[in-house]
Amino acid sequence: MSLALSQFCYLISAVCSILALRGLSGPESAKTGLRLGIAGMVLAILTTLLMPGMHSFFLIVLGIAIGGAVGAGIALKIEMTALPQLVAAFHSLVGLAAVMIAGAAFGSPDSYHISEVINGATRIHPGSLVEMSLGVAIGAITFTGSIIAWGKLQGVITGKPVVFKGQHPINAGLGGLLLVLIILLVLTQSAFLFWLIVLIALSLGVLMIIPIGGADMPVIVSMLNSYSGWAAAGIGFTLQNPLLIIVGALVGASGAILSYIMCKGMNRSFFNVILGGFGGEVAAGAAAKSDKPVKIGSADDAAFILKNASSVIIVPGYGMAVAQAQHALREMADVLKKEGVKVRYAIHPVAGRMPGHMNVLLAEANVPYEDVLELEEINRDFAQTDVAFVIGANDITNPAAKKDPASPIYGMPILDVEAAGTVLFVKRSLGSGYAGIDNELFFYDNTMMLLGDAKQMCEGIIKALEH
Repeated sequence: MSLALSQFCYLISAVCSILALRGLSGPESAKTGLRLGIAGMVLAILTTLLMPGMHSFFLIVLGIAIGGAVGAGIALKIEMTALPQLVAAFHSLVGLAAVMIAGAAFGSPDSYHISEVINGATRIHPGSLVEMSLGVAIGAITFTGSIIAWGKLQGVITGKPVVFKGQHPINAGLGGLLLVLIILLVLTQSAFLFWLIVLIALSLGVLMIIPIGGADMPVIVSMLNSYSGWAAAGIGFTLQNPLLIIVGALVGASGAILSYIMCKGMNRSFFNVILGGFGGEVAAGAAAKSDKPVKIGSADDAAFILKNASSVIIVPGYGMAVAQAQHALREMADVLKKEGVKVRYAIHPVAGRMPGHMNVLLAEANVPYEDVLELEEINRDFAQTDVAFVIGANDITNPAAKKDPASPIYGMPILDVEAAGTVLFVKRSLGSGYAGIDNELFFYDNTMMLLGDAKQMCEGIIKALEH
């Protein structure tokens, strides 16, 4: 394949990637977007393999086969509830790839056509060194940061913020030191400085993510996605690969925009999140610290209230994901619709543990797209709704966000479920959520708590509705 043809193929692949992002922006077009993304990636791989001067063809194909088999195995076995940590793990691999490619390019610049001979000595182009050092630094931060995020999401590492005295000055100092070392690397081309940059960036990735609590994990997953894109773009300049630059910039920019949207949805600044997020996970079954009376209901009670309602808004949260209750929930909604009840779903931008988590689960259960509405679209409708059915959500429905200036979630936009005629709240216990605070909605006069496993509760309601 000629160089001109390979560049044209890369351009087509980049266009496919852009159209894929556009398609993935909506549920109806998501499948088309996914297919375009796959087509663009396959074209990119084939173009790379057929470029002139390609060596070790067998090893490359073998690596693709092994990686593809591992990826397919993970995709087939992974639970939908584990998607956030899977995404974090994949981000770590992108960061690691950037570090390894940069290391190979630094050790053998001739192979990457980034060197020049000055006074009989081979030296790397200063511009390439800047690109390479930025790519390796961002990649190393992404690698260890994503591992910590995976550990927090998986429960291997505590979801509570891990803080120590002087943490922020140390992080700022390491960030400044990285910039100084990059400048010195460009001037000296020292291998010691290159690997010192890698070591410091790896440490900074851990120190940046470890103090962030579970409540901010959706933002962190999005942020790490952005980092992985910028790392890929930086290495793309080193490899002189336009496709890698374009796709990396797309991922980096889209991840940054999504991080901004997520922060806005939590009424928090991006820097506020990075400087130590709020909230850690509270052990399941912890009791709410309040002496206020709580109405406890059963599946039969809920079925009676739902059957006599004319409109119901369902608010899903991470508890639904843990219980894998999305299919039972959709079946319950279908039964209600047959009874003439208007049923819709309200999605908060930070529900679950990553952007779009609830949308993915509801789509898996074949919930009609037109029934799923975002916070801005449906929040005003709660006041005219007979029943708000909250399943596994907590902080995103807590009225303290509007009423208590001392609350860590104060100012965060929430779903106004308390405005509904009746609130049916499905939860394992009266324990607090990620933010570590009680939900005062539990004690409202129009709230009935349905304590237990979300899936079993939905199945119990279905049985009661059908009898």
